[in-house]
Order: sequence, then structure tokens, then C-alpha cells
Amino acid sequence: MSHSLIKKGDRGSDVALCQRSLTEKGYPTTVDSIFGPGTEAKVKEFQGDNGLSVDGIVGQNTWRLLLKVVDSCGIEKKHIVHNGKLIPIGWDKVILWHEPGGLAIKPGRYYDNSQKDERKPTMFVNHWDVCLSAESCTNILNDRGVSVHFCLDNDGTIYQVLDTQHGGWHCSRAAGNKKSIGIEISNAYYQKYQKTYVKNGFGERPIQTEGLVHGRKLKPFLWFYPIQIEALKALWTAVSVSYGIPLVYPQNDDGTPCTTTHEGCIKGTFEGFCNHYNFTDRKIDCAGLDMPGLIEEVKVFLPDDD
Repeated sequence: MSHSLIKKGDRGSDVALCQRSLTEKGYPTTVDSIFGPGTEAKVKEFQGDNGLSVDGIVGQNTWRLLLKVVDSCGIEKKHIVHNGKLIPIGWDKVILWHEPGGLAIKPGRYYDNSQKDERKPTMFVNHWDVCLSAESCTNILNDRGVSVHFCLDNDGTIYQVLDTQHGGWHCSRAAGNKKSIGIEISNAYYQKYQKTYVKNGFGERPIQTEGLVHGRKLKPFLWFYPIQIEALKALWTAVSVSYGIPLVYPQNDDGTPCTTTHEGCIKGTFEGFCNHYNFTDRKIDCAGLDMPGLIEEVKVFLPDDD
């Protein structure tokens, strides 16, 4: 999917991202989400200094240089985006919707919070997509008029498909959608697709035999590749550190993991990491995901308080 092209007269979070990136690159620009004459002038200045066509239009080549961030050793650092702000993530396979090969949710398929107060997500919701790839998943989401913020592909690549400033339509509950960040993890689920994964060069998927949800044990099904689990942990870490989402999961009264609907998730009052099945008994994803174990592993990556 191509970049989101923006120019004078456009508005929204993409414009804010452009304005913040210009400022961080040494071209101070007012961040007001409005692509006016001032922003256009800074874009042209940036383009001229970087050997780009000076047209004031932010297309693929301009986005590529605007969003490139390197460390002191010249190594490119990866990030995700919230309300036009770059959020660091400790994972080297991240592609934003603007970047070459990026995937994007189309307008009209989410709560558009452009030029509104900064959204403060309090939940992170895990899904599996029952698709063979992140690209296929994104296409289906757009066709169905729904949305998440991230898609996690078979090779561990994290695609950010929507700025987390916007509210995705993904967890079957309006209250949850307005408070959450959502991810679709690529996994076709049914074992009949195992040969397809092998044919496509990804190798055999693990088989999940401990999927318990809504009081019943599921028949064995395809599970996530280890690299997908590692990528998910890296994203959970970034989200917890930068967004302040607590590293907790829905629990029953006795402290055991809740593997069915959870009142706090349904009402949008829960704060932490959860699964789609916590919102409705019509969904089973991501049954089998070891929430306590993964949470403890993520805590190891958190920076010390002192």
C-alpha cells in the first residue's frame, strides 16, 4: 500500500506527525494538525536541504526521510506513533503506514480523533486474524469497515496501520474501543493451513493444545510463531512504558486468569492487557495466550525506577 500523501489544505493526525517530525529534524513547525502555508514552507525547506523535489507535497520519499531516526552510531531506530508523536520500540521490524510496504486502515473505519484532546488508551487488546498474512488481514478489515492499530505478520514484522490517537473498531464493545489499542496477530488458526505456511517458507506453526475459553477446551489449533510472541512482548513493553498501560491482565475473584468475558473490559473500566474473548462470548481469540507468563517476561524489559 502506498504512502498517505498530504499537502496544503489537509488536516489530521498525519499532518501533526509531519509537523512534529519537521520540528525534530530542525525545521520548527507549529503542531496544529493543519497543513497551512507555514507547514508547506518548512516542507519545501526540508526537501531542498535533502535533495528532494521541492513541491511542498509530503509523498513517499519525503515521508521516508522525515520519519528516519538514527542513534549516535548512525543505526536507524524504530518507533510507533501516537497522536503524531514518535514512541520508541525495541524491535527492528516495524513498518508504519507511511513507509514503503506499509499497510493502512482507510478513513471512516475508526473514531477519528484528529484535532481533539490527546487520547489516553488504558487497555491493549489481543486478537488473531484467521488470515494468512498481515496484508490480507488489513484488506479484510478495510472491506468490513472495522479497524485495529497494529497487525503482526508471520515473520514478526509489526505493521502500525492506524495512529493510536484514533479509536479502533475491534473489540465488539464501544466502551472498549474508545479506551483501547488493538492488534491482529497473523494466524489462520485451522490446521488445514499448515501446508500453506510451509509452502510460503515460514515453516510449520506450533500447535496449541491448551486453548481454554468460556469454560470449554478448544480442539488443537495453529499457534503463533515464537518470533511473533517476541514481537508482541516488545510492543507490550513499548505500550506499557510510553502509554502507561499497567502490566496486568483480567483475573477472576480467586486471582486466576479470566478466560471468559470480564465486566471491566465490557464496561471499559479495566486497565491493562486483555483478549478479545474478554469482551464477548462470541469470540475465542486469543485463547491459549499465557497472559501471566508473558506479563512477567515483559516486566524484565522495563526500565528501573531509579
